[in-house]
Amino acid sequence: MDLAQSCAVADGVLIIKKEAGWTSHDVVAKVRHLLGGVKVGHAGTLDPAATGVLPVLIGKGTRIAEYLVEWDKEYRAVLRLGDTTDTQDATGTVLASHATDQVTEAAIHEAVGRFRGPIEQMPPMYSAVKIAGVPLYKSARAGKTIARDARTIVIHTLEVMAIEGRDVTLRVVCSKGTYIRTLCADIGETLGVGGHMLALERRRVGPLTIEQALTVDEVVARHALGRLGDDLLSMDLALSQLPVAVVDEQTADRVGHGAPVPLAKILRWEGAAAGERRSHEPVRIHDSAGRLVAIGKCPEVSGDALKVEKVFSDQVV
Repeated sequence: MDLAQSCAVADGVLIIKKEAGWTSHDVVAKVRHLLGGVKVGHAGTLDPAATGVLPVLIGKGTRIAEYLVEWDKEYRAVLRLGDTTDTQDATGTVLASHATDQVTEAAIHEAVGRFRGPIEQMPPMYSAVKIAGVPLYKSARAGKTIARDARTIVIHTLEVMAIEGRDVTLRVVCSKGTYIRTLCADIGETLGVGGHMLALERRRVGPLTIEQALTVDEVVARHALGRLGDDLLSMDLALSQLPVAVVDEQTADRVGHGAPVPLAKILRWEGAAAGERRSHEPVRIHDSAGRLVAIGKCPEVSGDALKVEKVFSDQVV
């Protein structure tokens, strides 16, 4: 039984619990093969050694990747103090080692506290960030260090969950573009002993949580039983953090052809931030029956219409 036979929603988001050793590309290739070659993508790469939530986008669900990658993310990371590695994680070569006997719990909490809120973070050399069109990791593997600018990220939450010897377990809620291994390395440097990320689990991507996630083996088993559709989120549900503009059928028909939505034609606002909309914020556009018609963007303060970005007029909630 293929996906079209086994589920009512053929386009959407599957929440995968990636296990260690799999690349994000491996997971996508496995799901694509399982579903008979339908279009499959993902939102937010996880390194092979990392585990946890990987949103896998099915069919037309691939068109909403740009909205999912904007969401905040929650991680559980283990920082190992004392050893600095070239990759900032446990897969790299140890460059320097320092004793950690003199590092107190109070000092750890104080150092961690310095990294809350908006901070400047330098993208690591072993990353997919491109400089002059070349991914940094390719330059790193060639033994080169490339000049790069720090980026502003936001650490919404940073908590010490446990300290066991030189291993510090952290809970991190952060903005997109945050490198947790760089955060670990920077905390170690602040403590004067260095450090690297020993382990990483992504617990949440926006509203998509690890409690909802399936391992690849579970996906295979549920597909074989014809039940995978029960776990596939519709595009509308996956985008539930976005506010909703409800329009009448005539306006919905025009939206289906890409026409903008005059604010006067919006019957009502629903959902997240319905009463507090920001300029250029993405918005789901529903018809009066509750179907997802399109995704638009709020106008400038002086604007009077939603601009339509993506049309999904054949979607079912």
